[in-house]
Amino acid sequence: MTRTLLAALAATLMLHGSATAADSWGIEFEEVVREKAKVVDLLCEVTGECAGNCGDGSRQLGLLFDDGRLVPVVKNFDIFAGATADLLQFCGKRVEADGLMINDPQMPIFALQFKRLAPDGPWSRANQWGKNWSQANGGQAVNQWFRNDDTVNELLEADGVFGIRGLEPEE
Repeated sequence: MTRTLLAALAATLMLHGSATAADSWGIEFEEVVREKAKVVDLLCEVTGECAGNCGDGSRQLGLLFDDGRLVPVVKNFDIFAGATADLLQFCGKRVEADGLMINDPQMPIFALQFKRLAPDGPWSRANQWGKNWSQANGGQAVNQWFRNDDTVNELLEADGVFGIRGLEPEE
């Protein structure tokens, strides 16, 4: 009980202090960071083809840092899920993002774990996509959601696990 209480207290202090709360995954080129940036619609930034409110959830969002870096944002807590549900409310605004900057020379990405409106909004975990999926699917647990998702299962049935009809994995 004491360990659990101490762990919870430490996590709370980390979220409110200046230290990062993100968990390392041991990914090559990974750096645990907390940085401020503007939430942007990547398609709009790259092509100039802009939609209101960052596409209302239909577009990939990214972070535009003060030094000009434009970095796509991916998720950390819900596997195979995007970060748009977590960032859409911040479209065009500055946030403080806590997570993993993967500085791969071929394509840097930011794995979002926590976020808040800059400079001092309340911190929240980047898990909105999972909450939305669970609510839309009768309260099912989001653990391995992709195994219970009707759309995923229909695609697997139609096209197989490799997405190519007639090509199935070996038993």
